[in-house]
Amino acid sequence: MQQFRRTYYPTILQAVHLLILYLFIQTVVDFPLALIDYYNDTEYLYHPIKKILLNTGSTLFILIYGFRKTKAPLLKVFPLKFFNPLIILPLIAFFLGAHNLLEEINMRIERVIPAPPWFWELFGKIFDSDFGWWGAFMKVAVIAPVVEELIFRGLILHGLQKNYRATTAVFISALLFSLFHLNPWQMPATFVLGLLLGWIMLRTRNILLAIIGHSVNNLLVLLTVTYWQQINTHAIFLMDKKDTLLLSSFLVMLSLILIFFMSTWPARKVLKKEKKQRSH
Repeated sequence: MQQFRRTYYPTILQAVHLLILYLFIQTVVDFPLALIDYYNDTEYLYHPIKKILLNTGSTLFILIYGFRKTKAPLLKVFPLKFFNPLIILPLIAFFLGAHNLLEEINMRIERVIPAPPWFWELFGKIFDSDFGWWGAFMKVAVIAPVVEELIFRGLILHGLQKNYRATTAVFISALLFSLFHLNPWQMPATFVLGLLLGWIMLRTRNILLAIIGHSVNNLLVLLTVTYWQQINTHAIFLMDKKDTLLLSSFLVMLSLILIFFMSTWPARKVLKKEKKQRSH
């Protein structure tokens, strides 16, 4: 008799459907407003109240819709296990080193597939805000990490790791995360970020740490964009490129080793405490 293996929500195809639905909801509102703005020379599409209402509404809908389909407890989909807070330090170090390495990769991609001017103009608008630098901070380093981590390292990774091997689940969630940004010239950076956060999520089982890691990464990018002139004159950026890449590679490897051990520290401590209690 043939046995059927139970599948959990979402599978790969269901995850793709969830993301397409998310983008579709936003497009349904954006497209008519874009037409109105084009023919009437208005700016309804970029109105701050519209952006807040649309982003909040579409995000809540997707989260509620996806969560209900998982048919799992809230803390199973969005776990909050204890983690070592010191792990944030090697996370920062990893991003500092990885940004230098990824910039080199992005430059090589740019040589093969040059990005059109409109793309960089569009990319720059990500860091613009109707409320100045702090508005950009809230959008890039607070709202985006919370929304994206709840979807990708929460809803999507929860289902994928139940349906596939852990490595496959992390890889697919990172790939979808990268494709979701619709940004081929920055795809290596978003893919690496997705891999790291997925790996950390599986090891610590804490969605808050994934959000913090995502926030730190985005904040570093925002600071780099804002203070590029000052940063570019720092001694480390005046080093020979080969030395900079070597130092960055060392920093990334050391950070990953520290993250590996720090991410298991609470688990080892709990096991040790349980063994001690059993011996008594």
